[in-house]
Amino acid sequence: MKNSVYILAIILVSLFSCKTSKPTFSKNDKIIPTQSDTVRIANEELQYEVIIIDPGFSTWLYSMALPRNYYSQSYLENKNQIWINEWNSRVLQPQRYSPNLYEMTINYDSNIDYGYEVNYLIYNYMVYFQNTYKQKLFGNVPSR
Repeated sequence: MKNSVYILAIILVSLFSCKTSKPTFSKNDKIIPTQSDTVRIANEELQYEVIIIDPGFSTWLYSMALPRNYYSQSYLENKNQIWINEWNSRVLQPQRYSPNLYEMTINYDSNIDYGYEVNYLIYNYMVYFQNTYKQKLFGNVPSR
């Protein structure tokens, strides 16, 4: 089974899975710098990939984001689920929310274990997005 998610311009996330059970990421995950505005995490074995394209995010991630393991994976998953639900709601309301910011829905399945790195990257993008574009998706947003 393959799941694909694409969010163009602001965030491009591709999650491909051949497994139907909960895959976990391991030390085989690699953060691969591709361009100055692009961050990519890939795990060839599990066929998962996350690509985020947004001017300034790479710099912000390496200079402002809290270190890995500061938050637990369950904390990141919970925040991601809440923020992505609100994101998807805004995509469906282009008359109310800018379609330039919310271009496409994100297919984030809470029943799939994307692993720490994927959740860490998505969480930090959501923090960056909310602070940079002065959006509040839900709840407290760290102001780094």
